[in-house]
Amino acid sequence: STCIQEAMFLTEKGVVLQKTAVKKPALPVPGYFEELLVKNKKAKATFEQLPPSHRNEYIEWITTAKTAPTRQKRMAAALQWIAEGKVRNWKYESK
Repeated sequence: STCIQEAMFLTEKGVVLQKTAVKKPALPVPGYFEELLVKNKKAKATFEQLPPSHRNEYIEWITTAKTAPTRQKRMAAALQWIAEGKVRNWKYESK
């Protein structure tokens, strides 16, 4: 087929295709989490310095909680970790 021939031609010429990463849009910070961030200045400052992908990880983790008590526990943990300068999956980072 012509697609295969074109691919062979490009390969012979040394053309290498690169995949581009798809950027996810920044998620909005839920009001209930924003209120807690405002009360914790250190966590708020650190959170604002995090890359959008790291902020999104925290926001997704908090907003996917199925119950209010779980959401509260996650927000408390998130505030502590953020204040300490930790990313969401800090436990799994290589040292």
